[in-house]
Amino acid sequence: MSTHVTFRQLQVFVAVIRGGAVNAAARHLRLSQSATSQALADLERQLGVVLFERLGRRLELNDAGRRLLPYAEKVLNGLDELVDAVREPDGELRGTLHVAASATIGTYLLPMLAGRFSERHPAVDLQLRLRNTEDVMRDIQRFDADLGLIEGQCSESRLVSELWCQDEMVVVAAPQHPLVTHDGLGVEELQAAQWILREPGSGTRAIFEAAIHPHVERIRVRMELDQHEAIKQAVRAGFGLGCLSRLSVASELERGELVALKSPLQLTRSFSLVWHPERYRSPLWQAFKVFLRESG
Repeated sequence: MSTHVTFRQLQVFVAVIRGGAVNAAARHLRLSQSATSQALADLERQLGVVLFERLGRRLELNDAGRRLLPYAEKVLNGLDELVDAVREPDGELRGTLHVAASATIGTYLLPMLAGRFSERHPAVDLQLRLRNTEDVMRDIQRFDADLGLIEGQCSESRLVSELWCQDEMVVVAAPQHPLVTHDGLGVEELQAAQWILREPGSGTRAIFEAAIHPHVERIRVRMELDQHEAIKQAVRAGFGLGCLSRLSVASELERGELVALKSPLQLTRSFSLVWHPERYRSPLWQAFKVFLRESG
């Protein structure tokens, strides 16, 4: 079949057969009689065959038309199924949503929130991807994710972002670290300290550097690790100080495995929702975004 055959032409063909006449098909499809006749003539021209025997104003299917009919009905039924597949049933959300989240959010917030959302909407499939902040924005730009959750604010002007909730970062040390006995960290301590930090490109690293550089021009980075748990293990072993979200170290602080140190650093930050303005925002997308805003 020619690629120039349209759904409208097939609709007219089937409607003429079901209605028994061009004028009946025109009324059913809400087309003019001339437009209906033209669509039928265009179909025959595209296929290179005559589909009807024309007996005055009466049309009767010939052999070619009878062969085409079941295929035309199959195509039109497939279109109906396609529309039904993307339409949300009343009161029920379904479908797949791809969510990319930076490490802190993706590890300590999103799994719980996704679980609660999935309990409310069991037909929904949330696909979660854990990335650093730069990679989340890259995924959104490439349409590899529907929605992103990042630490800090979005630096990419081609994306849309919205502040979601607040987070607090904290400088932590092992209980045996010498600085634990100090009454807070001054500029000298910040400059002399060995630091265990997230890798460049992460939101946690960016917030830490923005907070410390007004006080210290250069810091001593002993390790760069891409996992919170690895940083906590290195800090607990006494290799240096870390700076992580209080969400990620709450259990260790409560058990006394890590100690929060006072410092002059301004470490309050925002979490943001990020999306591409040209990405289709389905009912599922809208519902999950509202859920996150309410939860935040």
